[in-house]
Amino acid sequence: MTLTEMGKQAQVAEKQLSQLTTLKKNQVLRTMAASIRKQTAEILAANAVDMKDAEKNGVKKVMLDRLKLDESRVENMASGLEHVAELPDPIGEVVKGWTTEAGLAISQVRVPLGVIGMIYEARPNVTVDAAGLTFKAGNAVILRGGKEAIHSNQVLVNALRAALQAENVAIDSVQLITDTSHETATALMQLTTYLDVLIPRGSAQFIQMVVQKATVPVIETGAGNCHVYVDAGADLQMATDIIVNAKTQRPSVCNAMEKLVVNEAVAEKLLPMVAKALKPYNVDLRGDRQAQAILPTITLASAADWGTEYNDYIMAIKVVANLDEAIAHINRYNTKHSEAIITNDYAHSEQFTKEVDAAVVYVNASTRFTDGYEFGFGAEIGISTQKLHARGPMGLNEITSTKYVVRGNGQVRK
Repeated sequence: MTLTEMGKQAQVAEKQLSQLTTLKKNQVLRTMAASIRKQTAEILAANAVDMKDAEKNGVKKVMLDRLKLDESRVENMASGLEHVAELPDPIGEVVKGWTTEAGLAISQVRVPLGVIGMIYEARPNVTVDAAGLTFKAGNAVILRGGKEAIHSNQVLVNALRAALQAENVAIDSVQLITDTSHETATALMQLTTYLDVLIPRGSAQFIQMVVQKATVPVIETGAGNCHVYVDAGADLQMATDIIVNAKTQRPSVCNAMEKLVVNEAVAEKLLPMVAKALKPYNVDLRGDRQAQAILPTITLASAADWGTEYNDYIMAIKVVANLDEAIAHINRYNTKHSEAIITNDYAHSEQFTKEVDAAVVYVNASTRFTDGYEFGFGAEIGISTQKLHARGPMGLNEITSTKYVVRGNGQVRK
């Protein structure tokens, strides 16, 4: 099937989706969840093939974690669909309304975006998250995952489409492109006649490639060169615990911490604590000369380190004189994803949250919470790092648009 044919079918499906009641959409989502659970064995078998191929092709162990599925992760995908079913339906919501001097009653009403294209790397959970969210928000979706996850994605989409068929809802509400060639990916990026928006997920290099090649409007999502800044007077044990979690809990994902910024007033005490706590995880520590003077065994950071998203057990350390220097350093090198300050100073926390340019800023918490599920969205279609339309974890509201409905009784403009 050609992309043009897929686009036409998606537009037809989207027309039906826009007419579905909330009750029906929620019923379909629960049927999707049941279908995923029913096919757990098939999903895991397909994923095992993808894992074997990825290992054979030299994919790094830490990146294999993004690809790997187990029973718990499959269950999380199914329960995520059920969570989305429980969320309020944004479609038809009146965002605001007012009456003009001319007596016109104006309402701003939430509506679907239309047909969404998703292009992403080896994250099979994205397949289910994207399908569930787009469906609840009345959008059709065309998915193009990476070749590393093709077998997993095919079985997952088959399960979702089986649920749509069982519920007598347009099966082409969810479609998967099985041709993983670069040429097909580029064609999807330029399918302007049929796609209303394109959402890429992957590395910074991948996302920028999509932005440069696409003629369809793009919502950029998150490469994450995320920082944790430890302020003077911070609770150092709390800081250490947060750093260990943010760096090691799942280092391959975009909300993992990559850089530690430390106020020089606490550096001599904090850095040995952090190094000791990270030692069981074999984290490769790098740092500037001040950090290296405190931790002589670490590698001297290069200029390239500060802007690098590692997605690995690597962390670079920058020692700064004060909060202003910390903010300047973070704003220079971050990817506008997630940044954290550990502090007991309320004024400093307020300055940090106001001046750091990022989609999500934290005070005394791990960056790992930047996630649609953790934010209560059921799932996420991505984490937007741009400023237009949506920013941060994108849930149901972020994949809708609005229209103005104007009611009058014969008014004409003078």
